[in-house]
Amino acid sequence: MAKPQVFVSRNIPQAGLALLRAHCEVSVWPHDRPPTTQELIDNARGKDALVCLLTERIDAAVLAALPSLKIVANVAVGYDNVDLTAATQAGVVVTNTPGVLDDTTADLAFALILATARRVVEADALTRSGRWTGWGIMQLLGHDVHHATLGIIGFGRIGRGVARRARGFEMTVLYHDALRAPEDVERSLEARYVTLDELLRQSDFISLHVPLLPQTHHLIDAAALGKMKRTAIVVNTSRGPVIDEAALVAALKEGTIAGAGLDVYEHEPRLAPGLAALPNTVLLPHIGSASIATRSKMAEMAAQNVVTFFAGGVPPNALNPDVLGRVRR
Repeated sequence: MAKPQVFVSRNIPQAGLALLRAHCEVSVWPHDRPPTTQELIDNARGKDALVCLLTERIDAAVLAALPSLKIVANVAVGYDNVDLTAATQAGVVVTNTPGVLDDTTADLAFALILATARRVVEADALTRSGRWTGWGIMQLLGHDVHHATLGIIGFGRIGRGVARRARGFEMTVLYHDALRAPEDVERSLEARYVTLDELLRQSDFISLHVPLLPQTHHLIDAAALGKMKRTAIVVNTSRGPVIDEAALVAALKEGTIAGAGLDVYEHEPRLAPGLAALPNTVLLPHIGSASIATRSKMAEMAAQNVVTFFAGGVPPNALNPDVLGRVRR
């Protein structure tokens, strides 16, 4: 029996590639940049499986152009880059990589809280510049993290991980989510459920951990920013379009809020005009899950989804398992 044909849209850690190559015929996009939509179609044509990243948009048109495709394995927990409805209608299984990146992303979210509050990037730049003339009592004054109030929007695995880290800083933790957490979770994390308005008004730091859905697009807009404290700092490690980036730039320029720490952007990799020039920001290139161990586990999990599918099993992280009985042939 011929091995399944797999196209991998970017180079991924060896753990994933090795697993795929042990069971499938694998081709990998050879460039550092993501493929264009047409390049993706040209390279995935005739393949049985596609292993892709969040930079690739897999919509109805792409699926129609790839009639042999049976499974899309997204190497990410979020899957807003894949039209799940279109895939289900087309008889294509979609999988993701949940759970494995939670603590790594929570680490980075807390790093952004600390770096933005204490102006770490500005201080580093000053020290390297040769313009630092020595210690000064009024130099680079920032905001305390310890004993401050942290508002977490989206209280899933990553949001709860940030809450656990906040306990070490003796922070007051508020959270808002579409679904309230069980009482024992609230109690163990010392987190209090509040309305979104209350969270925005009371928090010194606001950390975003929601999926990108129609109802979360521009969740943080000009009106939301206007409800925050002037000393508030916003951190986003979820998805860029959760924040109206133009409104955020205006709020940072006008002093509506004190700062922002961002790992994701509304129009990645482009930034909203004026954002890069703002000193009261820490801007990272979407590295939330970027540890060696975590990225390797993500690649291996995506590969295992593909291998299990072609072995006749249910992929461990199938997002639309109901399609398994009517997969494309």
